[in-house]
Amino acid sequence: AGPPRTSGRRGYTAVLIVPTGIGAAVGGYAGDALPVARALAAVVDVLVTHPNVLNGAMLYWPPPNALYVEGWALDEFAQGRLGLRAVRRNRIGLVLDSGIEPELRLRQLQAADAARATLGLDVGAWTLTDKPVDAELALAPSGASWGTLRCPETLVRASRRLVEEAGCTAIALVCRLPDVPGDSAELEAYRQGAGVDVIGGVEALVSRLVARRLRLPCAHAPALEVLPPAAGVSPRAAAEELGFTFLPCVLANLHAAPALCAPASGVDGELFAADVDAVIAPAGACGGAAVLGLAARPHVLLVAVEENASLMAARPELLGLGGGGGGAQSGHSHFEWAEGVSCRGGCRHTRWQHALHLEHSAESLFPVCRHRAQRPVREAAAVARSSCAHDSGQEAAAVARKSCARNSVSSAGWSSPSLSLSTLAAVFLPLP
Repeated sequence: AGPPRTSGRRGYTAVLIVPTGIGAAVGGYAGDALPVARALAAVVDVLVTHPNVLNGAMLYWPPPNALYVEGWALDEFAQGRLGLRAVRRNRIGLVLDSGIEPELRLRQLQAADAARATLGLDVGAWTLTDKPVDAELALAPSGASWGTLRCPETLVRASRRLVEEAGCTAIALVCRLPDVPGDSAELEAYRQGAGVDVIGGVEALVSRLVARRLRLPCAHAPALEVLPPAAGVSPRAAAEELGFTFLPCVLANLHAAPALCAPASGVDGELFAADVDAVIAPAGACGGAAVLGLAARPHVLLVAVEENASLMAARPELLGLGGGGGGAQSGHSHFEWAEGVSCRGGCRHTRWQHALHLEHSAESLFPVCRHRAQRPVREAAAVARSSCAHDSGQEAAAVARKSCARNSVSSAGWSSPSLSLSTLAAVFLPLP
C-alpha cells in the first residue's frame, strides 16, 4: 500500500517503538526512553516515535529530527494507510476532563500558560468535556495495564469544538484518572523502579480514540493527585514526582508533531511507510500492528532489543518475522541498536559522521557518569575515526565498541541509573 519506496529523499529513517504499560526496562516510565531516542536520532536522518518514548512529565528534550506520532496514527502509518507531513508549528487545543477538581484544573491551565510564555507555544484554546470521562484502570493476566472509558464520546465532542471553532491542528488531552493508593504495593514497586505503569494502558485508549476520530496529532497527560514526597524514589520514576501536572512534555512535543495525510498525496515534506529503513522494538514486544506492518515490508530491518525486557513474549522468531529482504537483527545493547540501524547496507551518513555520532551518542546516554566516561568514549570515537579511513563504518563501530568495553563504558549499566541522588547524598555528604 502507499506510494513507491522513496527512502533516498529523506535519508535513513528508523521507527522506535516501546509500547506503554508493559513494564519495559527502557520506556516503562515517563521519559526514561528519551536518552535512547536521542542517541538513536544521532545516527539516523529521521526518527519516528511515539509519546511513550518522548514524554517525560515535566521534562522533555525531543531530538530535532524526531517525529512525534500518536499510537493509532503510528499503526496506520506502518500499515501504509497514512502519511506524515512535516509542519512548522501546530495550534494546540487543550481538552480538560470535567471530572478534574478545580484546583488540579487550575494547575493544568497554569502549565499551558507557562508553555505559551516561556516556550512560545501556540496553545490556542481550551475547553472542558461536557461530562466526566470516568476512566477505570485494570491489569491483564500478563500484568500489563489496560482500562476502560465510560464516557469516551465526550472527549471527541470537546476536541471537535476546538478544531472547528478555534482552528486547532493538534489536541492535548488531560483526563482525571483514578489515584492508586499511596500505600499500595503496586505504587511502591513502581516508585522503586520495578513495577508497571498502571495508567499507561488507559492513557493509550484516550489518545487513540481522538486521533482515530479526528485524524489529528494528539497526546494525553494524566491528572492525578500529587503524592507526598519520598526519599529514595528511583531516578526512572523521579520525573513523575516533580510537580502538579504531566502536561508540559505533551505541549512541547505536539508543537511540531507531523500532520496526518493520505498515503498518495505526493506533496513534498511527506513521509510514508515505504520510506522506513528500520524498526526498533523490545525483543518481546514485536506483536503490535506497527511492528508487524513495518517488518512485513521486504526492505525494512527489524531490530529486536534483548536488554529491553518486558512482560510480553511476542518475539520475532515466534511470529515468523524477519524472513523478508530486510531481515531481523537481535541487538543486546544500545550501541548495537545504533550500529544495526546506521550501518545497514550503506548508511545515509558517511563513515566519518558515524564515528562522530558514536561519540555523541555514548555521552548522551550516560550523563550521570559522563565525567568517568568522557575520556574512554572519546578515545573510542578517535579509534573509530581513524578506522574510517580504511574500514567500513560497521567495522569502525565494532572497533569503537571493543575499545569502550576495555574502558568499562557500558550502555546497559548507565543508560538508566538505579540509585537516587537523595540516597547518594546520605552516603557522601558529611552529617551535620
